[in-house]
Amino acid sequence: MQYLKNHRPPLALSWCSGAHVLEFLRYLDRFGKTKVHTPICPFYGYPNPPAPCPCPFRQAWGSLDALIGRLRAAFEENGGKPEANPFGTRAVRLYLREVRDLQSKARGISYEKKKRKRPSSAHQQTPSLPLPPPRPPPPGAC
Repeated sequence: MQYLKNHRPPLALSWCSGAHVLEFLRYLDRFGKTKVHTPICPFYGYPNPPAPCPCPFRQAWGSLDALIGRLRAAFEENGGKPEANPFGTRAVRLYLREVRDLQSKARGISYEKKKRKRPSSAHQQTPSLPLPPPRPPPPGAC
């Protein structure tokens, strides 16, 4: 809503189109944290380049996709008709697909994420140890 208020001229959500959503997504790219190598970069296609390069930082595809999903749902939850939803237009879907494909080819790398620990299958197959026998009650407890 802040973006719409600061838009020149100011824009009401009911007047938004897919083109306005694309403009917003391109605006968000300025604040991205994911390095996306360009085709002329010597590190294009490498996930962990050995040296810095001047390639731009962009918004990660997953972040954009999640944001559009939330905005699309919020539009409809607040009374917007699905067929009038600017976040669900064909142009927006194509843009997201293009960003995903570009970033996967460029092997855009973001800041290091923590890896989820998965239980190993060997650990799951080990039988549990038997329980120790119960302790006798202390003297005078009965």
